[in-house]
Amino acid sequence: MRNRRRLLIKIAIQLHQRGSDSAGLPRSYLWTGKVTSGIFVAKMIIERFNWRLPGYIGSGNDKFSFSHVDDVVEGHIAAMNKGRPGERYLLTGENASFRHVFDLAAIITETRKPMFNIPFWAIDAYGWASVLISRITGKIPLISPPAVKVLKHQWAYSCEKAKVELDYNPRSLKDGLAEMLPWLKNLGLIKF
Repeated sequence: MRNRRRLLIKIAIQLHQRGSDSAGLPRSYLWTGKVTSGIFVAKMIIERFNWRLPGYIGSGNDKFSFSHVDDVVEGHIAAMNKGRPGERYLLTGENASFRHVFDLAAIITETRKPMFNIPFWAIDAYGWASVLISRITGKIPLISPPAVKVLKHQWAYSCEKAKVELDYNPRSLKDGLAEMLPWLKNLGLIKF
């Protein structure tokens, strides 16, 4: 992941040096590499498979846009080479709910789907408790009140403009998860 992040930074610098205003704007990611606190989707999958997140988040139907980091890198390169000056491109992927993500993950791993929803008020309370505990332990909380606010927002975006103008072709959520889940398992972070 570090190499991919460096590549994205390098591309952004090259775009700026060329005087280009064209840029790709990624949103949510599925990726393989080092698991850090910034990889929210991986963290949610890890919590779900370790049963610390036994249910769906909120109503389970809030929309997010999931894209694989490799697709985003390709999109940035395409924006640098094919993008029109002054244009911006959303390098997003499939719009889906975490319910759909968790259900696909269960199908791919042949495990059980979550059986209930965890209301946002409970997740918010857990977030506040996690922040208090993190101040004592020094560990970064999985969920914080600002993260809950992010989860409540609808993050569905269209990458149609990038598909048409940049030939951007993001992989499906199922394909991204099929790559991510074995990677997390090989790291020993999840079991199935």
